[in-house]
Amino acid sequence: MGKQLLLVNDLPGYGEVALSAMMPVLIHMGHHVYNLPTALVSNTLDYGRFEILDTTEYMRNTMGVWRSLGFTFDAISTGFMVSPTQASMIANYCSREREKGTKIFVDPIMGDEGHLYNGLTERTVEGMRKLVSHADYMVPNYTEAALIAGEPFKEDGLSWGTMKSLLGKLHRLGKGSVVITSAKVDGNDAVAGFDSGRGEFFLRTFDMIPVHFPGTGDIFSAIFMGNVMDGVSMMDSVDRAMMVVRQMIVLSRNSRDSFKGIPVESCLEVLDSCREDRK
Repeated sequence: MGKQLLLVNDLPGYGEVALSAMMPVLIHMGHHVYNLPTALVSNTLDYGRFEILDTTEYMRNTMGVWRSLGFTFDAISTGFMVSPTQASMIANYCSREREKGTKIFVDPIMGDEGHLYNGLTERTVEGMRKLVSHADYMVPNYTEAALIAGEPFKEDGLSWGTMKSLLGKLHRLGKGSVVITSAKVDGNDAVAGFDSGRGEFFLRTFDMIPVHFPGTGDIFSAIFMGNVMDGVSMMDSVDRAMMVVRQMIVLSRNSRDSFKGIPVESCLEVLDSCREDRK
């Protein structure tokens, strides 16, 4: 039976990232999906020019309306935050909801390849650090994991021992599970994690496909969340997310405009084949 899922992320007008990428995936998986846009964005940032409308006031008013109407969710997933103020507001909301038993998934979108995204500052990092402290599942890429932990980004990657230390440090922030994507461990491209329920570390390596699409992290987060909420183990949820994202990239690799992101709706059958493979 599908769960009631709230996605808190930005909404692009052109391109399939953030809410535009996550919603079709989770709906196809049979969940009931609701959204709270953190910003309206004209197009994916890869094009170089864009317009962003900060929706903080709308979010604050909407959450007040939802409280008065008694709306509840089984899980909340958070992504891009426009400002530290917005991150703090959502952190407080997630804290209250977590106490009621709502599962909190946080993708602390801030940067990649060792750098913060343009316009973000140390205050952004502090805001995200507060937000992830309320997460049952934290899903940063390696850059974001290093920023949150206050550790230097190592371009050559980490040893497995050092990665486990980083995972442990992030786990202690909120006592939840952690998945770090876009990592390099002992020379291999990898996804690394710590399952707080089992008290186990795990590592999954993969071969990088030489093509870039924005939004693959959003798709990964959606598939991971959808599977966890279906009762799939954390490690199997990571495996499924990795498998589906890889197959979607392969199907879309000859796209004439990769800046738009993966055309998710045309790849949804991959989700079905993944489920059948795991039965």
